[in-house]
Amino acid sequence: MLAARARHDLRAWQVKRRERTRQLIELGGLIVKAGLVEAADDDRAVIFGLLVEAAAKLRGPDREQHLLLWRRRGKRAFDAADEPAPKPE
Repeated sequence: MLAARARHDLRAWQVKRRERTRQLIELGGLIVKAGLVEAADDDRAVIFGLLVEAAAKLRGPDREQHLLLWRRRGKRAFDAADEPAPKPE
């Protein structure tokens, strides 16, 4: 009984770890997809500074305005990325 419970606990820990790993990979992909890596010349301090600045704005009084603006921009960018590239003539 204890062995089965230990396996279950280990399995639950592994599932949580995989979910966190997937989330981190997806978030990193968004940073790349947004063009931040190239725009910042792969300077991680710059990229982190941008993210810290965004987080500060989201804690400020204009939070809802920033969320609305950034959500619209993000949706447009996703939609544009989903459109097929025009065929060369």
